[in-house]
Amino acid sequence: MRLLLVLTLVAVGALALGLYWLWTPDRSRAALEAAYLDAPSDMVEVDGVWLHVRDSGPKEAPALIMLHGFGSSLHTWEPWAAALGDRYRVVRFDIPGAGLSGVDPTGDYSDERTLAVLLALMDRLSIERATLIGNSMGGRFAWRFAAAHPERVDRLVLISPDGFASHGLEYGKRPNVPATVSLMRYVLPRQLLRMNLVPAYADPSRLSEATVDRYHDLLLAPGVRDAMIERMRQVELVPPPPLLATIAAPTLLLWGGKDAMIPLSNAADYQAALPDSRLVVLPNLGHVPHEEAPAEALVPVAAFLDERRE
Repeated sequence: MRLLLVLTLVAVGALALGLYWLWTPDRSRAALEAAYLDAPSDMVEVDGVWLHVRDSGPKEAPALIMLHGFGSSLHTWEPWAAALGDRYRVVRFDIPGAGLSGVDPTGDYSDERTLAVLLALMDRLSIERATLIGNSMGGRFAWRFAAAHPERVDRLVLISPDGFASHGLEYGKRPNVPATVSLMRYVLPRQLLRMNLVPAYADPSRLSEATVDRYHDLLLAPGVRDAMIERMRQVELVPPPPLLATIAAPTLLLWGGKDAMIPLSNAADYQAALPDSRLVVLPNLGHVPHEEAPAEALVPVAAFLDERRE
């Protein structure tokens, strides 16, 4: 009996010690803003949410709005923004509850709420029409916005877009998010995050430590992990084909041939439903080609965008 008590105390102590070492508290907002906020004016209140927005390039030029994927931030687009900023107005922002954007006080992280915030941001910036560029979840936001507000969209660039049902994600039904996911709120070691980022790259050597640091830092912004968990819980997919069929905007589908997260085979589903689309495959890149090899991935995108300028 005494031995059992001793073993129990040892086990509890080991568990407590492990949790102590793995516990990952939030970072201070002041420190994160010092590292990742260019200017205080980049924080913009839109429909009751404080958004981190970067708006560069000539204001009179055609507008591009870039939408990042799950767990990412506007920083994923910086190489493209720099390359396109001489001839386009480039807007990128952290969606509510991501990066430096504040949590949504409504607690609503559904697609519909995100599209409403995007529309309000366009109005706030006096952008009547824009080309939307979205990756993964951001791609889903882009095509759903184009279906809901066709008069506000010129073109679409969808990079491995999300939206079709897959294992664990059914149409019209919110997913069952495992309870273990909630542990992310308390435990998020940098190395564990790195392991989860590696599959997004075809060549893991291209995932820099600086990029891992940025993802890790911004995921530890106050409220972000809670918002991410809520966004996962509130996903409710709708069947894409009927909505995609209404989109008249010319669309470029860009896919990494080695995408291990949303396979290239999904491109055929989009092409079958979109009236005006073309597919470009980057054979040696993964799920985030704009981050893995920004210059290479930008070539077909720039050519597609520049068509409207000719």
